[in-house]
Amino acid sequence: MSSNPSKQALSDILRPVSPPRELSDVYTDDQRERMLNVVRENGPWKLIIAQHFSSAEALMATMSGAMPEGVTPTMDMFLTPTFRGYLANYSAALYPEIHDCFYNERFLDLAKSYWNAEYAKPQMMLFNINGPCGNTDPGHLDSPSFRGVRYENSPTWLCSVMGKSGLFRDYLIKMAQVIAWFSHDGSSGFTYWPDGPAKAPKRLAAPIYNRGVLVQNEMMVHRGEANGPLEQQRPAGLSFDTVFAGDPGNRDQWVLRNGDQVIARHHTDELRFLVHWSAEVFEDFAELKKNMDGSDNLTHDQVFDTLIKDVRSKGIEIATPSDPFRDPVFIKTLNAAYDFGGPTTYPQEAPVTSVYREAA
Repeated sequence: MSSNPSKQALSDILRPVSPPRELSDVYTDDQRERMLNVVRENGPWKLIIAQHFSSAEALMATMSGAMPEGVTPTMDMFLTPTFRGYLANYSAALYPEIHDCFYNERFLDLAKSYWNAEYAKPQMMLFNINGPCGNTDPGHLDSPSFRGVRYENSPTWLCSVMGKSGLFRDYLIKMAQVIAWFSHDGSSGFTYWPDGPAKAPKRLAAPIYNRGVLVQNEMMVHRGEANGPLEQQRPAGLSFDTVFAGDPGNRDQWVLRNGDQVIARHHTDELRFLVHWSAEVFEDFAELKKNMDGSDNLTHDQVFDTLIKDVRSKGIEIATPSDPFRDPVFIKTLNAAYDFGGPTTYPQEAPVTSVYREAA
């Protein structure tokens, strides 16, 4: 990749403002149990990709690298039994029992120190949960937000392309995340590329029970690693309609089911439970006010116009679509224009063994 100046420049964009910081003892045992109880009592929960993506092209826009020539991506290539729900959103805790987990003074102090900023407010808190699970992800970016164009009002793929392009950095909302895992798996960790995907990765190695990182994940390529026995990582019958729920008859049992049909069952000790807390951060009061009063916001029309002009300036043909949010050819063209080629190396202990890479 380094021999291609264009891809190298794109790779260099994707670096967090500060190196990630490893954390330990992220939550108390009581906090963990209360968060897990929300998952037990409020399911079932849908697959991540079933919630966020309507096409393979939209999913690819969040990932690193393009599909090999002649290989058409399908949603089935990326189907893994990982499920998601929200504990808090729009700066509000959605469940009163996790109030202290979300409005977390320690986390807010960490977020401010990460950016050397004066102010921060909690924005969102989600969980990912799964039993044994493969990983078809070569490395991805979380969805960034920009003034006026945010994850709340825009598709994930668009925010990701905006971040990868580097064209909207003056509008990027500063964010910091505290991401923690509860997993007893002896080999599953977290791989990340803090110096850009063209450079060597780093890894938070197992065990990762109640350990985590302070990061800017929307500007850093990263991937969770596969966990659990290989033969259980993609259960027979897994589909986009599969859901995850606690077994009402046993607090330590969890099921994957299609309708009333149970296709897999796991004990709590087999789970990989991720909790992702995110805050918006403001350097000073002037930046806080600008972010809140909307005086310097982007519009979607402005974003699409900027992207189309930039892509054409690279000598790439791109039509102006009638439905830019959903047009698969338009999305694919934008993704290709800002494709940085994907990470060049992976940790020896955590190789990519996915359908995506096997196709290459």
